[in-house]
Parts: sequence; C-alpha cells; structure tokens
Amino acid sequence: MTTRPDVSTVKAALKTQAIETPSWAYGNSGTRFKVFAQPGVPRTPREKLDDAARVHEHTGVAPTVALHIPWDKCDSSDGYTELAKYAEERGLRLGAINSNVFQDDDYKLGSVCNPDPAVRRKALDHLLECVDIMDATGSRDLKLWFSDGTNYPGQDDIRARQDRLAEALAAVCERLGENQRMLIEYKFFEPAFYTMDVPDWGTAYAHCLKLGEKAQVVVDTGHHAPGTNIEFIVALLLREGKLGGFDFNSRFYADDDLMAGAADPFQLFRIMYEVVRGGGFDSGSGVAFMLDQCHNIEAKIPAIIRSVMNVQEATAKALLVDAGALGEAQAARDVLAANAVLMDAYNTDVRPLLAEVREEIGIDADPMAAYHRSGWAQKIIDERVGGTQAGWGA
Repeated sequence: MTTRPDVSTVKAALKTQAIETPSWAYGNSGTRFKVFAQPGVPRTPREKLDDAARVHEHTGVAPTVALHIPWDKCDSSDGYTELAKYAEERGLRLGAINSNVFQDDDYKLGSVCNPDPAVRRKALDHLLECVDIMDATGSRDLKLWFSDGTNYPGQDDIRARQDRLAEALAAVCERLGENQRMLIEYKFFEPAFYTMDVPDWGTAYAHCLKLGEKAQVVVDTGHHAPGTNIEFIVALLLREGKLGGFDFNSRFYADDDLMAGAADPFQLFRIMYEVVRGGGFDSGSGVAFMLDQCHNIEAKIPAIIRSVMNVQEATAKALLVDAGALGEAQAARDVLAANAVLMDAYNTDVRPLLAEVREEIGIDADPMAAYHRSGWAQKIIDERVGGTQAGWGA
C-alpha cells in the first residue's frame, strides 16, 4: 500500500528547517600548507554576520550563526551582548560557541589531556570562558573539539589522558546553565596519528553517558574512516537520546570541510532519513543542524548557500520516503522492494518542490541566482578595503 507523505505535510516540515552557518566559513581558509585570501572577505565578526544575513535572506532557513573563540573574540561580555543585538537587527541569532584549544603553542602535546597541569588549566579556563560568552549571547550549545592525542606509542599514558579529559568535561558541565549543553565532537585521526583522545562516537558517547543530560554527541559527517556507516551512528545516538547535532560537510580521502553533499549526496540522504525516522527532525528534538566547512578555493557565500540547499534537498527526499510501503516490504522480508522505496524517494527531483516552498515563504525560488543578482559580492569587494581579513591563520 502506498502511503507516501502528502506534499503539503512535507512542505510544512521543510518550512520549519533551520541550518546554522559557521562564522569561520565566511573568512579566509586553506590547507595545512597555505591560507588563500579572497577579496571582500569579512574583517570583523559583524561583517561575518552581514554575510550570514545574506545567506538567510536568500535561503530562508539559516537564522543562526555559530561563533568561534578567539576567532570572533570581543573585548568584553558587553561586546558579545552587543554582537548578539547586531545579529538580531539583521534577522539572525548567535548559535553555538566553538572553543579553540588547538592553535596555541602550549597545546603541542594536547590541551585538557596534556601531561602538564598548567596547560590543562589554561585550556579549561578557555572552555569556561566560552560558557561565559554563552551567557552573554544567549547561546544554548558549547561545541567542543579536541586535537589532543599522541603521535607515537609510549608518548603518554592513554588511560591517564582519558582521566584528564573526563575531569575537564565534568568541570565544564558543572558550569553550564540550566538551558545550556555541551556537544562533544570526535575525529578518528589528525592532527595526532597514533591516538586521538576522542577518536570516535563511542568515546564521545561514553563520556556523555557519565556527564548526564547536558552532554551530547555531535556528528561531523567528515570525521569518519572511509566506508563508515554514519547513518547507523545517527540512528543509534537518536535511539539513546544522545544526538546533539551535526556538523555537515563532505570529504573524499582523509580531511573534511568540503560542501555538504558534495562527495556523496546519497549518504547525506541516508543520514537525513534516519534523522526523520528517529524523530530528530521533530519540533523539540533538540538536534542542531550546523555546517562546519572551510571554503578554500570557492567563493564563500555562494558555497554556503549551496551547502544549505544540498541539506534542504536531502531533507526533502527523506521526508518523501513512503514509510508505510517501506514497513510492508520489510515485514515481508522483500529486500528489493524495501530498497526500492528508499531509492524512489532519493531519485525524486525535489527542486521544484523546494522552489515552491521558497516562494510560499516570500523569497526567490532560486537562492543562488538571487544572490548573484543582489550585487552583494561586488559590494563587499568594493567596501572591505584595508584592515585585516578574518581567517584561521595557518
């Protein structure tokens, strides 16, 4: 029996979608060898918000912007309050606060897992500072990624490093406010090549279990070994109530940061299907949908718009899966029929549907064309002359 969702129901769901863009994606970035500068790149957090407002204006689904500290550092707590007000005036809100305990020389042997207690204290103080910033901006999420690890067997005590990590996470969790939470990210290698202290979802999940409700796992779609079944991880974390959010990006061989859906759009669809299936797209689920990307050779704003559109398309296809037909095929042990239900949804051209959704919320049906017609790209090149461009400075 065909029970494909009603188009109006799918449209209504798509209109509730919210995708957070990262402030750092608007700045200069590159490989570990070179940062490539582009004309018109923001010089201040406010200019990053100006660009983010254009993305939201043309897509209608990017209302929040994640900050990265110290890349978006203000001089005082009042500065963050004013930045939040500036965002609000542009139809935006400040989202997750991302910590940075990987760029200082002191962190060569790790941050919160470092064998030196003075370095661990410095790293913890920064994480607690980020919670102070959350208080000033009204942010819900503190996103934690640690480059901590070792390069050689015997370099440090693996178990002791987990003890140090647990101690730091507990201290941060204790500092969080009632409506705040931490999202723990993982990466199976790089920059450490022998052990990473948070190498996988299981390690992050184990720490989150001990920390309680305020700690959840964030799934970066680029941070997995080749062939990893990411949708399985998503399904399990949703089932356990521990999926805090996503960092959407793509990767081919080893590193991440390419546009979401660029490498394997079918994988992105499969992930979003598990999100829909597991209730992660429902109102009140708490799952945060964020981009985490660096656009090294492509124009920044159009690349972010494209990523947002790719996530929208994967979501629309996931919402179109005929759950009734799929359930019947699975119950009948009909392997081919069950697979065909998913493939039917994936092969649907949802671009006309999304164009209708955009027109119904009062924006242009084609976000990319609308951006190019806006003249914003040339405007920022002409006006952003002098000063120091934003970037992560590798």
